[in-house]
Formats: sequence, C-alpha cells, structure tokens
Amino acid sequence: METKLTLKLEQRIINSAKKYAENNHRSLSRLVEDYFRNLVADKPRAEEYPPLIKKLSGVISEHDLQKLSREDDRAKYILRAE
Repeated sequence: METKLTLKLEQRIINSAKKYAENNHRSLSRLVEDYFRNLVADKPRAEEYPPLIKKLSGVISEHDLQKLSREDDRAKYILRAE
C-alpha cells in the first residue's frame, strides 16, 4: 500500500534531487523510496564476510579509489581474463 509522505528540505536540495531523478529517468518518490529501502535493509555484519574479503578489506585507500579512472580499463580487462 502506498502512502503519501511530506518532507521539509532545503529548496536547493529539492532542485538538485529533481534534476538527478530526471537525469536518471526516475521519479523523486522512487529515489526516496529506494534510499529508505537501502537504509533499513539488513546488511551483513563484518564477521559474516568470507575470510578473503576480510583479508582484502582496507588494502586500497578511499583516496586511491578516487584516483582510479577509465584509463584503467586495460587493467580491468586483463584481470577479468584471469
């Protein structure tokens, strides 16, 4: 059952969200619903991750992740081929 929800937000946030929704071919309501769905979703706790994931966690810093770009497509292709 769908229910109406009223939110109070800064106008600039609303405008930005509307633009984002339009650019991604989604409604603003759908974006908010997806956000809430992800927010309350059951997420696995760290101890539930497989040992390999735990071992690799933190190997690359957030800063280094941001430096990666499409120029690294060749490396991705090589790694995928393995």
